[in-house]
Amino acid sequence: MRAVPTLPPAQIAPLAQAYAEAVAAKRRWMIGGIGLLIVLSLLSGWAGQVDLVKFWNGLPRFVSYFHDILPRLRLETFFADLGEWFWNFDGWLALLWDTLLIAYVGTLSGAVAGFCLCFLASANLTRSGLLRFTARRTLEFCRTVPEIVFALMFVYAFGFGPMPGVLAIAIHTAGALGKQFSEVVENVNMQPVEGLTATGATYVETVRFGVVPQVVSNFVSYMLLRFEINVRGATVLGFVGAGGIGKELISSIRQFYYADVSAILVIVIGTVFLIDWLTEILRHKLLSLDGR
Repeated sequence: MRAVPTLPPAQIAPLAQAYAEAVAAKRRWMIGGIGLLIVLSLLSGWAGQVDLVKFWNGLPRFVSYFHDILPRLRLETFFADLGEWFWNFDGWLALLWDTLLIAYVGTLSGAVAGFCLCFLASANLTRSGLLRFTARRTLEFCRTVPEIVFALMFVYAFGFGPMPGVLAIAIHTAGALGKQFSEVVENVNMQPVEGLTATGATYVETVRFGVVPQVVSNFVSYMLLRFEINVRGATVLGFVGAGGIGKELISSIRQFYYADVSAILVIVIGTVFLIDWLTEILRHKLLSLDGR
């Protein structure tokens, strides 16, 4: 066995000292960063008037609220109690269906708008700085304004119903998906694009045949993920009269119909879990196909 060569102690000592100093400097930076984070957190809590005593005193009431909304399900009368709990099951399902349709139409409409704008917002496809700037700022505006603000504006303009919810979700989805789509486009292989450009293909033809085949699976995956988010968002938009089951939920909360609140929450949470599970399966299949 060959001996492992070693440096003389005179040469090892400076290297060991330099290594120790580097580790110590890194440790100081880490401790300083943690200390700065703690200080900023405390300042943020002070500026936001966070009262830990008030939080601790109110925590039992928060827990008791969930205890109050749960119905009494007795073993000897379980099915009768269950039927009484979900007394308006058909009506709530109809409202839930409206919520799903609002999320679906809003997601689809926003995805189409984001698809059209993402190529203009991509630096590798759009050489015009003005056009790229306009597309990016448009997407930023769409995703920066909260959905509920858009919903309130559209409720004021068009009245109560599904339309304000669809428009609010569509605009916010266009901004969110447009940003994600453009990042995917900026990471495509440019060789097919350059080849099509060299043959005299138009901009639309270059995008259609050189870019879209590379990104379509990721686009669909992001759309499915956004649909999950929009189902929850559509429920909240019902609080301001934008249609769906959210209107019934906020009405039950305001009237202290505890059993109805818990029943609606169970239906909504179960539906979201089911959608999350199904869309996750679809996304994994798409990504696995894309990797082949």
